[in-house]
Order: sequence, then C-alpha cells, then structure tokens
Amino acid sequence: MKLIVGLGNPGGSYAKNRHNIGFICLNYFTRHYAIRWNKKQAKARTGAGVIDGNTVLLAKPQTYMNCSGQSVSRLVNKFSVEMNDLIVIHDDLDLSPGKIRIRQGGGSGGHKGIGSIINDLCSRDFIRIRFGIGRPLPGEGFFTANDNNIIDFVLSDFTPDERQDIKPSIIRVSEAITCLLNEGLEAAMNIYN
Repeated sequence: MKLIVGLGNPGGSYAKNRHNIGFICLNYFTRHYAIRWNKKQAKARTGAGVIDGNTVLLAKPQTYMNCSGQSVSRLVNKFSVEMNDLIVIHDDLDLSPGKIRIRQGGGSGGHKGIGSIINDLCSRDFIRIRFGIGRPLPGEGFFTANDNNIIDFVLSDFTPDERQDIKPSIIRVSEAITCLLNEGLEAAMNIYN
C-alpha cells in the first residue's frame, strides 16, 4: 500500500491558505480518480482506492500542521507502510510559486509539519513532493522575513491571480503522484524536477 499525505490545517478558514497546498493538491487528485474522503482514522480524513493496480490510502491530517507527525506515524504503523511507500506533499517557501521538486529523505528545511513527521517516525527516508509558494516580497504587506511575517504569509490565502497561476502545477502534482506509483522515484524525479 502507498500512503499519500497532503499537509495542511483543518477547517474552512485555512482552506485557501498557501500552507494548505498539500490538501489542495490531494483534493484535486481525489476528484480526478473519484476517490472519496469517507473515513476518519488516526487523526486524519482518509480515502482509499486502486490506481492502475496500486492500492493507495490518501490522508489529510486533522492535527494542525505542526503536529502532522502524530497522524502520519499512526497511519504508518496501522498499515505497516514502508518509508519508500510514504509520499508527503507540502508547501515550500524556498521554491518559486508553482515549482515542484520531488526527493526522498533530507531534513525539514524549517517546515514544522515535515519536522513533526521526521520526529514522530524517527526517519527522514520518506518521499516528499515540495510545492513552491515563494517568499513574501517587499511591499506585499509582510515587510521583513521574520518568523511572525513568514507565519502570516503562509497562513494567508492565495490571491485570485495566484490561484490561476498555480492550477497547472496542481495538475502536475497529480501526474507526478501517478508517475511515482507506476514508474518509481527516479523516473518521477527525472520528469517533474
């Protein structure tokens, strides 16, 4: 079984936030493959299906971002998921908006949700799909890149123009997941990085 996790914060007030791009990407993926979010388990909303012969469990942790590891570790243990079979989708400040990077392993890069998963799994060896949201620019109302302004930025909604700009990248994430399932990590990295 492949466990595919999108990171974000639960609740309607966060739904369009930059920090919720993991949820946004998985919502698109589930619509594309007609998978329903029909269970609540291990502190997550989940949906399961079979894609091209691959059994997948999709999950959106409901723990809030900084405690994502609580949910992910419970799902990994419950379903005996190997690290090679865990894919986590999350936002990345250090990539330009809409840019996608796939890799396995590495540190958290300062991302609290990824840090929580690494800590709770005692492993860095899972696959990540990083989705660029960029950093705030001077004049956007965030002024400096201190911690409070970064928090305000990631918890702010994509503008209508940004939502239009990132649509193709959301579709690419869905395609990248399918490639990971069918062709493996190296092929997905070669195509989508």
